[in-house]
Amino acid sequence: QDVRAINSFGYDIGFYVTSLANKTRQLEAIYQGKTRGFKANVTIIQYIIIGIIIVIIAGQFWLIFLPVIHSIQQLQLGAEKIGAGELNYRLKIQTRDEIEQLSDEFNQMAEKLAELYNSLEQKVQERTSELSQANFNLEQEIQERLQAAEKLKEALKKLQHTQAQLVQTEKMSSLGLMVAGIAHEINNPVNFIYGNITHASEYAEDLLGLLELYQQYYPEPVTEIQEEMEAIAFDFLKEDITKLLTSIHVGTDRILEIVKSLRSFSRLDESELKATNIHEGIDSTLMILQHRMKAISQHPEIKVVKNYGELPLVKCYPGQLNQVFMNILSNAIDALDEYNQKRSSEEINLNPSTIKICTEVVNDWISIRIADNGLGIPEKIQSKLFDPFFTTKPVGKGTGLGLSISYQVVVEKHGGEISCNSTPGMGAEFLIKIPIK
Repeated sequence: QDVRAINSFGYDIGFYVTSLANKTRQLEAIYQGKTRGFKANVTIIQYIIIGIIIVIIAGQFWLIFLPVIHSIQQLQLGAEKIGAGELNYRLKIQTRDEIEQLSDEFNQMAEKLAELYNSLEQKVQERTSELSQANFNLEQEIQERLQAAEKLKEALKKLQHTQAQLVQTEKMSSLGLMVAGIAHEINNPVNFIYGNITHASEYAEDLLGLLELYQQYYPEPVTEIQEEMEAIAFDFLKEDITKLLTSIHVGTDRILEIVKSLRSFSRLDESELKATNIHEGIDSTLMILQHRMKAISQHPEIKVVKNYGELPLVKCYPGQLNQVFMNILSNAIDALDEYNQKRSSEEINLNPSTIKICTEVVNDWISIRIADNGLGIPEKIQSKLFDPFFTTKPVGKGTGLGLSISYQVVVEKHGGEISCNSTPGMGAEFLIKIPIK
């Protein structure tokens, strides 16, 4: 019973404690809600106070600082207007403080500036009138001097053209005389050889025929003759002497062709129009330049490809046209030599140096194209090619007269046309057009 009573009492205590804990939690929740409400009220009060402060500051700014800022902006605007030249601009500030005094002083300064500007403008107008008159006089004098300088420049240009033409003509005339003299000196002994080579061939055939007769009738010569025949290799000599005489005959023909080309090229002093075979002039020029196109050490061969059309005889100055062909072909050879110095042997073998010469009749004109597969001519200097004394060659290797004189010969002397078409890296082509009549 006591145990039961104790257990019952324990249950009562537990129930009491539980109910006490629940009430405690309820009170805690109530107090926490009141605490949060208090904090929210405090926050609201803080925001209200901050808003009141901001409103007070804004009111002070609106009532005190904004007029000051507006006045300063008007002063700044006035300064910009005066700086831009509007000297009649005036400030209208009524703040009854130092800023208003500053605006009054600003207006006084603007009035003084306007007075000074009007006075200065009047003086400038007077000075400008004087300078205009002086400038007009100076312009007239400059114009007169420019006209005189232009005339002097034109005279100098003509003098340079004449000088260039005289120098080149004298050079080519001397070359023509030298070539003509050499051709004459070579022609005499060559004619002697050429005239006697036929007789020498006949004599050799007669002697060989006589020896064959001796061998036929005396098949067993004496010992001394047999030994001599073996010593001089008679059988080989009998076969080779005919070949030797034939080679001499071919070489003599070649020399005669060269002499003929030299004579054709040396007609530089002919001053009359003559019916001329253009191809002969080109071939004679190629003959003169042949030594520069042969393959020698560190100088590969330059091939010449001819594509000649059927051309009629053309009335022209043959010597002067030969001079044009010489200038253009020499430049092509120089360009190819320069290009080959920058290429390897394999590149040269794959793309050999070549000069192509094409002729044809186009309407009433003779067209001559001379092209090479060298480096080509830069576009920026193509317009200067025919100017006197213009050259891209090193000092001592070019005078800049060749193409200038070629232009005069083709255009002025023959009423023709000469032009250059070149793409860098693709070679250059010169086109010469001569009227048939």
